[in-house]
Order: sequence, then C-alpha cells, then structure tokens
Amino acid sequence: MSMLLSDFDYELPDHLIAQYPPAERGKSRLLDTSGGQLQDRMFADLLSLLRPHDVLVFNDTKVIKARLFGQKTSGGKVEVLVERVIAVHEVLAHVRASKSPPTGSGLMLADRWPVTVLGREGELFHLRFEGETPVAEILEASGRLPLPPYITHDPDQDDATRYQTVYARADGAVAAPTAGLHFTPELLASLDAAGVEKAFVTLHVGAGTFQPVRVENLVEHAMHRERYEISEETIAKIRTARQHGGRVIAVGTTSLRALESAARAGELKAGWQETDLFITPGYRFKVVDQLITNFHLPKSTLLMLVSAFTGYARMKAVYAHAIAHEYRFFSYGDAMWLDRDDTVTGW
Repeated sequence: MSMLLSDFDYELPDHLIAQYPPAERGKSRLLDTSGGQLQDRMFADLLSLLRPHDVLVFNDTKVIKARLFGQKTSGGKVEVLVERVIAVHEVLAHVRASKSPPTGSGLMLADRWPVTVLGREGELFHLRFEGETPVAEILEASGRLPLPPYITHDPDQDDATRYQTVYARADGAVAAPTAGLHFTPELLASLDAAGVEKAFVTLHVGAGTFQPVRVENLVEHAMHRERYEISEETIAKIRTARQHGGRVIAVGTTSLRALESAARAGELKAGWQETDLFITPGYRFKVVDQLITNFHLPKSTLLMLVSAFTGYARMKAVYAHAIAHEYRFFSYGDAMWLDRDDTVTGW
C-alpha cells in the first residue's frame, strides 16, 4: 500500500503555533510517551527518563545570518537565502525575485555587496560574491537570521540568542536543530552528575527542511541533501553506551538523520558526508533507541520520520493529545520523548 502525502495531514489551530520562545529557556513542556502512556511533564523532568550509561547525541550546528535582501542590477527586488557556503566567496542559495536572474547577471545585496550568478544546481543558484570580503563576514555584517516561514515577526536580538542552542559551535545551518533549544547549561551539567554521556554530531540544517512535499505519492519525493559530520569520539561513546546497556538518544531529528545516515552501510562511519535519507514508515532503525523532538508541520518529511520511529497510529494519538492539551508547536514550541517501536515492520 502506497504512502500518501494526505496521510500525514492534521488540523492545527493557529494559536498553537509558537511565535516566540518561552520567557525562560528550558521552561517548555515535555510530552512523555514512554511505556505506552502519555504523560504531561515539564522539560526539566527529562532527567527522570534517563539512565546511567545512556548517551544523548546533540547536533552542534550553528545558525548563520543567511538571508540577504537587495536588487538585480537589471532592476527589481531580490531575496537571497544562502543554503550552503561552498567556498570563501561562493554559495548555493535560494533566490526569490519576480523573474529568476539568468546566468551571468548581477545582484547588489544590502546596497554594498556585488554578486554574480554563476549558474544553477537544481533549485539552487550558484552565486559568487565579488571583492575580497569572505562570505562568512558578509553574512555576519549584513545578513538576517532566517526564522522559519511560520514565525511571523521579524527577527530581533532575542531571536539571535534563543533561535540558537547553548552548545552551537559549527557555523553552517539556516534552521536551528530545535529540540536542542530546550537545553540549558544547568541541565547539560546535570547530565554528568546522572552518569549520562553527551556526544555531538554536526548536521547543517538546510532550508529544504521547510520546503513542502509536492507529490501525493511519497515514493516520488526527492529528499533534499544536507552535509553532516560524525567524529570517532562520538562513535566510541555510542559503542561504550551499548556495551554497558545504555541507550542512544537522539536530540532532534537532525541528530537522528546523521546517525542513521552514517550507519547505512552497517557500522557507523566517521567523517564528513552528505545525506538524502528519507525516513518513512517501514524504515528499520539501526542506531537510535529514543528520540527527543518538537512537534512538526503537517505533511512534512519530519512528521513522516516521527511516524516511522514511533509508529503511525502512535504518532496520530500523540499529536491528538498534544493539540487537545494545547502544547506549543514547531520551532519555538514544546517537546516530546518518543520510544522506538520495533513492532512496526511496514506501512
């Protein structure tokens, strides 16, 4: 039986879409689904769900100021959202304009940065920033934080702090690994005292995470590509956790995708790689035992991933409970703890 996009739709009242983070980091709710029950908790209660020798795997990517505004040199406004920095002066980017700029044409961004369109790679434009200033410095000086499309306010200084994890390290994401936004320095420190290990991967979240699925039959969907890195140290921590009966707990779908992608050939593989892994019901998980994640958009690939992990029927029940109990949804919203359901073998 084919999976259809409409199978992953649900009705969400607008007022449940979190437009701002909670007043204090970590003061979010946590829907605990462990043991087949649904329990309403606070995120600080996470410690009670963890055991010695568990390993939490975090994504330490850092959101860059990836959105720039300007004009085409031929006239007309243009908006550029950098997807990936590929060289000191070159990027792949989404470009929004009334008419797509052709290869060889020019842009002027933020009234000071000349850019040449070198070509196209699928939906992305290959752009070169002219002059001596590196792209990273240009984005920091003139870029804007790329808040998700469902957040309606312009980014402000509070967003610059709160739409970033406290452990963000590696510049390169255009969207935050939002399950990590709930963690405070104090909670991270308490993991050590509880005998819980911390490990890190880096997956640079791309704007493709917000792109709608445009086909009804999911077999026809082409997943966007993202770069990720897993270190030998992280692999060693996972191996040690397994040897001592601990569980591998992914903090967010991005951490899960990195781990599962690195194990596609069997054993976990270290280093920088690219993934287009599209996880849907029927996928057999190789690494991750538990998942901490926020609530995801209707018809999104992330909702499909969650359905694969915890079971489609279970996902429907979890989301119905969250809506009925007015959990806050999406990037600035609340979180849930999900067990892997190994009894689900297919659609």
